[in-house]
Amino acid sequence: MRFTAPIVLAALCIAVSILGLLYWSGREVDRIARDRDRAVVSLVLSQGVERVAHAQESSTVWDEAVRQVRKVPLDMGWMDLNLGIWFQGYAGIDEVYILDSRDRPIYAMRDGKRTRPESYIAIEEVAGPLVARLRATRTIQKRNNARSAMLSPGQGDFAVVGGRPSIISLKPIVSDSGQLPQVPGTEAVHIGVVYLDDSVFTRVGRQYGLNDAHYAIAPDSDTRTRSAALHNRQGGTIGYLVWKPFAPGSQVTAALGPMLLLVLLLSTGVIYVLASRLARRTIDLEESRLHAQHRAMHDELTGLGNRAMFEQRLDEALSRARRHKSLLALLYIDLDRFKQVNDTLGHPAGDALIRQVARRLIAEVRGYDLVARLGGDEFAILISEPEDRLAVERICARVVAALERPFDLSGSQAFIGASVGVALAPEHGVDRTELIRKADIALYKAKNEGRSRFLFFTPVMDVDVRSREESYRELRLALADCDQQLRVHYQPIYAMDDGRMVGVEALLRWQHPEQGLVGPADFIRSAEESGLIEVVGEWVLRQAIRDARAWPGLRVAVNVSPIQLRSRKFVETVSQVLAESGVSPERLELEMTETALMAASGDVARSLSELRRLGVACALDDFGTGYSSLSHIRDFAVDRIKIDRSFVNAVATVPGAALVEAIVSLARANGLRLTAEGVEEQEQYAFLKRVGCHEVQGYLLSRPVPAGEVSSLLRGPRPTSRGIGIQAAPPL
Repeated sequence: MRFTAPIVLAALCIAVSILGLLYWSGREVDRIARDRDRAVVSLVLSQGVERVAHAQESSTVWDEAVRQVRKVPLDMGWMDLNLGIWFQGYAGIDEVYILDSRDRPIYAMRDGKRTRPESYIAIEEVAGPLVARLRATRTIQKRNNARSAMLSPGQGDFAVVGGRPSIISLKPIVSDSGQLPQVPGTEAVHIGVVYLDDSVFTRVGRQYGLNDAHYAIAPDSDTRTRSAALHNRQGGTIGYLVWKPFAPGSQVTAALGPMLLLVLLLSTGVIYVLASRLARRTIDLEESRLHAQHRAMHDELTGLGNRAMFEQRLDEALSRARRHKSLLALLYIDLDRFKQVNDTLGHPAGDALIRQVARRLIAEVRGYDLVARLGGDEFAILISEPEDRLAVERICARVVAALERPFDLSGSQAFIGASVGVALAPEHGVDRTELIRKADIALYKAKNEGRSRFLFFTPVMDVDVRSREESYRELRLALADCDQQLRVHYQPIYAMDDGRMVGVEALLRWQHPEQGLVGPADFIRSAEESGLIEVVGEWVLRQAIRDARAWPGLRVAVNVSPIQLRSRKFVETVSQVLAESGVSPERLELEMTETALMAASGDVARSLSELRRLGVACALDDFGTGYSSLSHIRDFAVDRIKIDRSFVNAVATVPGAALVEAIVSLARANGLRLTAEGVEEQEQYAFLKRVGCHEVQGYLLSRPVPAGEVSSLLRGPRPTSRGIGIQAAPPL
């Protein structure tokens, strides 16, 4: 008995301590919940105006919007669809008003219907000061709690409009490209009004866990509620957001207190403590094991299976397919243009895009099919026992269509698409490695054929891959001793004014041991894909500069790949080669295509700027076949543009002749030199001279020739507009 009292006393002490701790914990949880509610309300109120402003920017920062509001009369249908009625469904804006540069209302929308612009008088007292402040504002206001940057200045506030609490937001209608002239302070103004009625607060409460959220003119006297004031910019109060705070601690205490007391009175402190610790440790160990197992088999970003799960499930599915002789489809998916989205909008937007892609892929397959993320922007889908090949085609078509739809990323729309390669078991094999290899080959083919499509593996693709690998191997052997198999021929370039040869274009040839002389079109792409283009390009550059020493005063044009231009060492290599040869930098001209330039504009622009500082000239090759934008010419600051042979061939037609004349005028207006490629007929030569083209090259004047024949051409007769002697050269 002597041990009974101490044990009972200890149990009672422990019980009282635990109950006291439970009561204190409940109070603390209630306090934390109240603090959380206040923080949520503060965030909701502070971001209310900002959300409306961000929604307005989807249409107010737009060249077309600037043009439309300047029209007289207005295109009311366009205004409804883009600046008025559309905003009610898109962002819940109840009223829209548009003011012209003199602050006169020119458009109004209320409750999803167009109304008379004069109805603006109902909000003019509130909106007028904000309009004046916006007219005087030239900078974009930054907020610490802003989720994303504003694109244009704006003004917004809480206000009472027509006796109703509301958010009023003003945004100028401005150009997104900056190419439409606008005098600061005279832009048209887009005014959005969102009424903060009970439905708005109910939705906010449901979204953020605020129980019975509603609007009140004055704070509620009920002690069971909490309220937060809605202040305008002048510090005035326009009402209160009232809600019932969530008290999870009190609820838990009321539910568990009596039961816990009974358990504590019937248990000993020692047994209770030991059992609790043991249970807690057991639970922690189990949770850790399950978490580690989940991470080992799942992608953290999307929650999809990862490569390990994919390979395991594929092995299991192939085993079933072998036993039951059933069909199995493997889809390899690679996102198109994902890198551009990642570079433009940032990695958080890229991660959000990957998650949305995962959800769309899951939606297009059956519940027991596997969707896995293999890494980066690569996905795989395992379709078990489809009905037939046609069923697989339908799934592929749905996947491609689903990923072509726009993605909403932080208020911006992104368009990507996907390429899909498909392999079937047992048709294409029942070995995991072989099936994956063939799906990957089909994917590569789909990307090369234009992307945003799906292709099934065919034996011909395998032949192409092996042929490409053989080409890579032979090219590597050729590059082991460039001087043995590589050749540089030169096509002369003639001035139109006096017919003298002013330059040559270096053209690479491969003296293949079996195929003979091979043109660059047959192996340059292989060199780029295999990473050998920098070696090839540097060899051509060195050879051309070395040969140029025999032709004083003659310009040498060398084609370069964007891969070379992106290299940090390229400018240094050019400078070193020129210094070693003693050839003046002004005699070297580097040619690159428009399309290639656009693929990596930032890195390329920096390289071109450094090359121009060295004195090296830059030419835009095949002009007209790529982007053909004046802004691109200006951004890259080229010295010369070369008219593509396809346009030269078309000068016999009226549209073709007009297009070439336009290109010539464009070049002359921007102070650029012009060279026309592929001149093969007397009439073409005469036309180009008449419209003012500076230089020409083509078979009419000379075929590409080895370096040894360039000197003799320099001593030959000059071509004229009346009679041109075609230089004979061995056919390629």
